[in-house]
Amino acid sequence: MTLPNVPEIAALDLATRLEAGEPIRVLDVRAPQRLAAGRVDPVPDDRFHNVRGSEFVTLADPATALGLDPADPVAVVCGHGNDSRVIAALLGQRGYEAWSLRGGVNAWMRMVMPRELAPPPGFDRLVQFDRIGKGALGYLLVARGEALVIDPPRDWAPWAEAASDSDARIVAVADTHVHADYISGAPDMARELGVPYYLHAADNVWPYDGTPGRLEFQPLADGVTLSIGGQAVVAHHTPGHTEGSTTLVSGDLSSAAAAFTGDFLFVDSIGRPDLAGRMDEWVGDLWHSLERARSGWGPNVRLLPAHYAGEAERNADRTVDREFGRARSANATLRIDTEGEFRAWVESHVSNPPEAYPHIKAINVGLAEVTPQQADVLEAGKNECAVG
Repeated sequence: MTLPNVPEIAALDLATRLEAGEPIRVLDVRAPQRLAAGRVDPVPDDRFHNVRGSEFVTLADPATALGLDPADPVAVVCGHGNDSRVIAALLGQRGYEAWSLRGGVNAWMRMVMPRELAPPPGFDRLVQFDRIGKGALGYLLVARGEALVIDPPRDWAPWAEAASDSDARIVAVADTHVHADYISGAPDMARELGVPYYLHAADNVWPYDGTPGRLEFQPLADGVTLSIGGQAVVAHHTPGHTEGSTTLVSGDLSSAAAAFTGDFLFVDSIGRPDLAGRMDEWVGDLWHSLERARSGWGPNVRLLPAHYAGEAERNADRTVDREFGRARSANATLRIDTEGEFRAWVESHVSNPPEAYPHIKAINVGLAEVTPQQADVLEAGKNECAVG
């Protein structure tokens, strides 16, 4: 079948239109079992349709068979954007306005949506980058022409573009911890830009057997201060999810501050302490990190996490942040009174971690390499970094 001029839609364009409430239907033409590894979401159930491409071509009437409405545009999705072009062309021939998602689900999983947040006092701009397919978040913090990048993925171009839009020079790149669910772009970004890469030294290791990592970095020890346009961002060691887990803080934690918590503390949960098979040890560290936060953080501290688990954690403007006082009311882990109860709660809520996570950890400490295609496979699916 010749496919000239099949309309395509970019992942960011599709996400923007879906979030604006446009009546777009999503037709995923992969095998149903592939949906668990990632899909275009969130889409209302009555607007999401799934049928194998080989079955679709046999349908006489997609409206009757699938519930497609000829009045609504359709975004056709496959793994890499090839089969979807065939189905989009067939829909076009039947009178539908249909696009093929360029790059398929792989492109959707890599796509990030930049969202503006109110910057902390003394800063000029704060951008939250929402990687919708992963449920992962990264940040750009700008002050007086300088910028700090926090938790970027391997496709870090949007961070550089946002800094350029602000006429800011990126002066530092930091990971709050060594990630397990996606491949960090921070070391590569720092090398490319010729700026320091910051990480807590305890995380430069493959934690499953203690093999030292091969990263080049500046140690992000407790109390280390980064100067961004003359404004201070201070490292606070908050171990438990990893040994080197660090919260980056702008402002006074006892009153009001912006706390980039990484995977230490989420809006509705906490980072799981079992990913390296050392839960008995790390759950205690996590408890003590929580205790320090509960005793020392004021109710107006803004939690800016590295992940979210679902739509319920979003604000009305689709950003993800929460004042610590509100989080203490809603987050079950912040209402537990004793370490014993906390251990029991964590043990009853953790699930088996994804098999890809040890491999991703090895890549992120410089002990393994993968092709972009292999990385797409490893990173497939939502993050599973929270307890619960």
